[in-house]
Amino acid sequence: MAVMLIVLGLLNLFDVRSSARGLSTSRPFFVGIVHGLAGSAGAALLIVPLIDDPRWAALYLLTFGFGTVVGMALITLTIALPSLFATARMPSLQRSLRLASGAVSLVFGIYLAHKIGFGDGLFTADPRWSPR
Repeated sequence: MAVMLIVLGLLNLFDVRSSARGLSTSRPFFVGIVHGLAGSAGAALLIVPLIDDPRWAALYLLTFGFGTVVGMALITLTIALPSLFATARMPSLQRSLRLASGAVSLVFGIYLAHKIGFGDGLFTADPRWSPR
């Protein structure tokens, strides 16, 4: 997750989407994969082994996946709509919002990588992580 935030921050800061259309159109797909692997998929896969009938397990996965997609789409729209309306009224604001979101993503990604890598001990000889 931290690496994804750092990469997205850098892509926004350097406005990579305008020079690489293929990367820009596939960005939401890769973000969704990382997001799913980081949380939603793990939660779903904890429940599936508890369901005896494979048809019910498949139905659960389909329902969970659909709900996750709809939920993420609604959250994304809720977050994105104010900036879309603002940039439609003031086009000069678009660059500032892009730079600000890129900087926040980059800084938070670096913080998260440091916290997990060194604070929780992932890259040290003494890991201190425990499930909560």
